[in-house]
Amino acid sequence: MATSQWIRIRLKALGFMLAALLLFLNVSWAAEVKGEMISYRSGTETISGYLATPSGAGLHPGLVVIQEWWGLNDWVKEQARNFAAQGYVALAPDLYRGKVAMDPTMAHELSRGLPDDRALRDLKASFDYLQSRKDVKKSAIGSVGWCMGGGLSLKLALNQPGLRACIVNYGALPTDTSAIAKITAPVLGNFGAEDQGIPPAAVNAFEKEMRAQKKWIDVKIYAGAGHAFENPNNAPGYRQEAAKDAWERMIKFLNENLK
Repeated sequence: MATSQWIRIRLKALGFMLAALLLFLNVSWAAEVKGEMISYRSGTETISGYLATPSGAGLHPGLVVIQEWWGLNDWVKEQARNFAAQGYVALAPDLYRGKVAMDPTMAHELSRGLPDDRALRDLKASFDYLQSRKDVKKSAIGSVGWCMGGGLSLKLALNQPGLRACIVNYGALPTDTSAIAKITAPVLGNFGAEDQGIPPAAVNAFEKEMRAQKKWIDVKIYAGAGHAFENPNNAPGYRQEAAKDAWERMIKFLNENLK
């Protein structure tokens, strides 16, 4: 057998072994994380949410995972599972009551039709539900959101003093100094330099006020990135390297503040 042919056979065999290993690792990851729709109370209503839990006994930190303006879609559920794989009990409330937008027009209508008081009530109910679980460390619950959910993550921080970490990814920022004074959780922010809705000037003003009030904040503005740069479904705006860095920043921040 020629040496070149032998090498090709060996490389092919190694390729099959690598594929099998990756499949095994993927199956193992799936087995470690459990994801399911659950129901819980929000005021006088029973609402739904997607709950992702890690494997292993003992207490885990909790995380309220807040949807984009599209709704509780597959991408948001995937993020909840990703956080669960890092050791967090992650709950993504269904703020639209089962509706998911398939185009920007519908997303705009759903987001505008979401009552502010109901959204906040659902978020606080999600926080309370996590606190009620036997597998969650009650003093270690945070929030994370993207786009509309980023602004809501901050809104939860404004209204839930028990929150221990808040992540906002290109979400609306409060400007009122008295509102910002209510934030007690450390805040991590990821933003795009080319975002027309949340421009760098607004990010810098929010960071300046937070620091003036001696509150903990860490923001990063990514050059060449616009709105929703972390979501690969946003094909024109997705920035892989920036998304990877933002994810690593989030995990580091959560581990430092909740674990």
